[in-house]
Amino acid sequence: MWEINPLSVLCDVLDSRRKPITKKDRSPGPYPYYGATGILDYVEGYLFDEKLVLIGEDGAKWGAGDNSAFSIDGKTWVNNHAHVIRPKRNKVLDKWLIYYLNGEDLSDFITGMTVPKLNQGKLREIPIPLPPIPEQQRIVAILDQAFADIENARANAEKNLKNARELFDSYLNQVFSQRGEGWVETTLSKACSFSQGMQVGVKNQFDNDSKNRIRFLRIVDFTQGDHEPRYIDFPGDRYSVLEGDVSLVRYGASAGFVCTGLMGVIANNLFKVSPRSEAFTTKYLYYFLCSTVFQAPIQRVIGGAAMPALSFGMINDLDFSYPDIADQIRIINKIEKLSQKIKALETIYSKKLSELETLKKSLLQKAFSGELTKSKGMAA
Repeated sequence: MWEINPLSVLCDVLDSRRKPITKKDRSPGPYPYYGATGILDYVEGYLFDEKLVLIGEDGAKWGAGDNSAFSIDGKTWVNNHAHVIRPKRNKVLDKWLIYYLNGEDLSDFITGMTVPKLNQGKLREIPIPLPPIPEQQRIVAILDQAFADIENARANAEKNLKNARELFDSYLNQVFSQRGEGWVETTLSKACSFSQGMQVGVKNQFDNDSKNRIRFLRIVDFTQGDHEPRYIDFPGDRYSVLEGDVSLVRYGASAGFVCTGLMGVIANNLFKVSPRSEAFTTKYLYYFLCSTVFQAPIQRVIGGAAMPALSFGMINDLDFSYPDIADQIRIINKIEKLSQKIKALETIYSKKLSELETLKKSLLQKAFSGELTKSKGMAA
C-alpha cells in the first residue's frame, strides 16, 4: 500500500514570486507569459528559469481529465491565476504529480460559487499517493507510451472525421457549381425573400411552459440539440418558421450558419430565407445555402470582422441557379444518401474519440490505485 502525502510535503509552492501584467502594460518579448490554462502572451523579462509545474488557481477546470496541471521549463513569466509548484524530486516526479492532478477530480478542493477557485490552502491539502521513485518512473513510462498511442489514435480519428465532412462539402460544391442545360440562373434576392426575426423586448414573457405559447428559437436551439427550449406569447405569422423552413444566423461567431428543422418564432439574430415561387424547393435552397458556393463568398467578407455580421445587402446579388423540379429531387436524393453515409461515419469516429477519452481516464485511475501492474500496463 502506498503512503499518502499532502502536496505541501512533496512540493515547494512558489506563488509569492508570481506577478500579473495587464495587457496594456505588457512589453512584447521572447518569454512565454502563462496563465491558468497555458501561454497567454510573450513578454520582455521573466520571473522563473527552471522546470516547474503549474496548476490553475482560477479560470481553469479541475475535473478528472481536464488537464489543469502542466509543465513549464526555462525562462518564463507566470501571472496570479496559476499556482507555481516545484516538486521535491527526491520524493515525487514532475510527471507523476501532473498525471495525478489531471487524473483526479479535484472538485472537493474548489471554493467559490460565482468564481470557482483552487486557493493555495486547498492546493496544499491535496493528498498525493507516493510509491517509491522507481515505481513512479515505471508507471509514468507506461502512461507516456499509452498516452502517445492514444494521441495518435485520436489524431487519426479526427483526421478521418474531417475528411468525411470535407467529402460532403466537396460534393455540395460540385452540385451547386454546375450550370446544366435548362438551369435557371438568377440572383438570391430575385429568387428568395428575406424576413428578419423577432426583436425581444422587456414586456415579452418567457418560460418553459408550452401551453398556448410557441417556441422562441435562438441560435443555440439549432446548434445545441439538448438546449432547454423557451416559449413566448404567439406574435403572429410574421416571425414564424416551420420545420422545413431555412434561416441564416445574422451576426456573431456563427454568422452565416444555416438553421432548419424546428418550428417556432425566430429571434432577431436570425433571418428567414424563403423561395418566392414553387420553381425550386426549400430543401434545395437549404443545401445550396450550406454549400461553399454560398458560404465561401460571405465568409470571406465577414470572417475578418471584429463582430461578424451578415446583412441582406451582402447576399442580394449572389448567383443562384436551379434545374427543374425533377432534377432537384434527384440531386436532393443523392445528397441525402451521401449525408446518411457521412453521418454514420461521424458517429463511428465520434464514438472512437469518446472511447479514447474514457480510456485515458481509466488508465489514470488504475495507475494511482496501484492496479497498473507491469503486465497490465503494457497491455493497455
